[in-house]
Amino acid sequence: METITGIDVEPVTDWLVRHVGLVAPLRFELIAGGRSNLTFRVTDAAHRAVALRRPPVSHVLPTAHDMVREHTVIAALEPLGVPVARPLGLCTDTAVNTSPFYVMEFVEGIILRDRAQAEVAFEEATRATIGEHLAATLARLHDVDPDRAGLGNLARHDGYVERQLRRWRTQYEQMRVDGVDHHRLIEDVGDRLAARIPTQQRTSIVHGDYRLDNTVLDRAGSVTAILDWEICTLGDPLADVGLLLVYWAEPSDEIAALLGAAPTTAPGFATRAEVLEAYGRHSTLDLSEVAYYQSFGYWKLACILQGVYARYRAGATAGDQGSVADFPTHIATLAGLARQILEQ
Repeated sequence: METITGIDVEPVTDWLVRHVGLVAPLRFELIAGGRSNLTFRVTDAAHRAVALRRPPVSHVLPTAHDMVREHTVIAALEPLGVPVARPLGLCTDTAVNTSPFYVMEFVEGIILRDRAQAEVAFEEATRATIGEHLAATLARLHDVDPDRAGLGNLARHDGYVERQLRRWRTQYEQMRVDGVDHHRLIEDVGDRLAARIPTQQRTSIVHGDYRLDNTVLDRAGSVTAILDWEICTLGDPLADVGLLLVYWAEPSDEIAALLGAAPTTAPGFATRAEVLEAYGRHSTLDLSEVAYYQSFGYWKLACILQGVYARYRAGATAGDQGSVADFPTHIATLAGLARQILEQ
């Protein structure tokens, strides 16, 4: 039987047949970009496709990669009309696949990962609407009452940024790599962020990694599913807004080169300021401190990349052979951008 990193084919096939109703034999395909939680497209003999999510195959942090948590979140949000993939099953029996996993519908559509793809997938006029759709969808998520959704106990309701600063700093320190020294840049920026945390206006469901390539779009540019709920929690909704702005690269940005040929650098896409304005039209939140959250987003992304880099160096690539050799430089660049915004 074929060997697939991250999938014990025979017991997983049996579980999917019994619990999800798939028809054996099954084909498992790792979806590109699996440097953290792994997502597989599973296609059965009747040509039905589902998505299977599981943790990385090694070097797993104790507080990360919680499949039960991801499944709980999307199961709670799906009935409320938030665009998520419909959950189909959760397996916590490690005898089946050594790690828990969950299964959801495979949402067909477009996931934009680079500029060339954006130029092929959408006309310029449609590209101009995508920022509005992403902003409106994010505001819609933030308007969900966590208690009404059954997610009131997902996390504490207060002190979100403080907790995040502590969490990501701890994980950064746990993921140090021999031979890589950022000369306390991450720690120093973290100290500056901790010294001036804005007052949290509302407790919302915070996605934690909301960006264009974590959404599925239809041909009109609307969001049909938000993906990758790995670090979802309760807290300050403006943290999601700040991170969306971090990833919403413009052609002249220093980060545009860091992220590669970002899709939002294609002609027609809204500017970062226009995306923020669109969010403001769909939200009652005060956005005057959004620069702080953008700085926090750069810093957090630096910490996340450190974790990705450490896992890669430890061999947990799960078939993803993309080079991360430049990640130490990228991490320093991101932390430098965070410091620059704070100094402004």
